[in-house]
Amino acid sequence: MRSRTSGMWWGTSIEAPDPSGLAKFYADLLGWPIGHEEPGTAIVAPSPQGPFFVFQQADGYRAPVWPPADGDQRPMMHFDFQVGDLDSAVAEAVALGATLAEHQPQKNVRVLFDPAGHPFCLCFDET
Repeated sequence: MRSRTSGMWWGTSIEAPDPSGLAKFYADLLGWPIGHEEPGTAIVAPSPQGPFFVFQQADGYRAPVWPPADGDQRPMMHFDFQVGDLDSAVAEAVALGATLAEHQPQKNVRVLFDPAGHPFCLCFDET
């Protein structure tokens, strides 16, 4: 029996004021290539079959606020990346252009902001 998802690709689209710049950040952070780039759009994927991140131009973009606050742009989603060494992963992300969030809700997780202000988490799993 053929799976419904057989031969399909999937990904996530992210709004950004500078799609190419944000694609470069995530390509460097994840070690994935930029697979496609055109004005207003850039795609980062580990392989042509995906998964992939599409960064799309967003005029009037407002960065989300973390932690969420009433009346401000809330984070609609965020990425979680598992890492083997939390301190070195945070240092690498910051060197690439991320910013460490002031509010850190968990011991083994670090919330950071990408260059467009989207929050993402680096998660250390001791197992």
